[in-house]
Amino acid sequence: MSDDPDLARLRALEAKLAKAQGKPAEVVVKAGTSFSQGELAWRMVIELVTGMILGLAIGYGLDVLFGTMPIFLVIFALFGFAAGIRTMMQTAKQMATGATAAQVSADSEGE
Repeated sequence: MSDDPDLARLRALEAKLAKAQGKPAEVVVKAGTSFSQGELAWRMVIELVTGMILGLAIGYGLDVLFGTMPIFLVIFALFGFAAGIRTMMQTAKQMATGATAAQVSADSEGE
C-alpha cells in the first residue's frame, strides 16, 4: 500500500500547506516603550521650570557675590526662561519626528 497515489497526494498537499503557512507571525508587544501625551507635556513643563530655576539660582548667586541684588537675577532669569523654551522646542521637534516616523512605518506595514 506504499504505492497508493492518494497517500502520495495527501502527503504532498500537507507539505504544501506547511510551507504556505510557515510559522505564525509573532505578536510584538510594545508596552512601556512610548510615552503618553500627558507624560510628554509634563516633561516639557519640567524642562521650562528647571531652566528658570537654574537661571534664577545663578543670577541670585552672582548678585550675592558682587552685591548687585536685582541685576543678575533678572538677566539670568530671562536666560533660564530662554533656555527652557529652547529645550521645550527641541523636545517638541523630537516628538514630531517620532510621530512622523511612526506614521510612515504604519503606512508601509498597511500596504
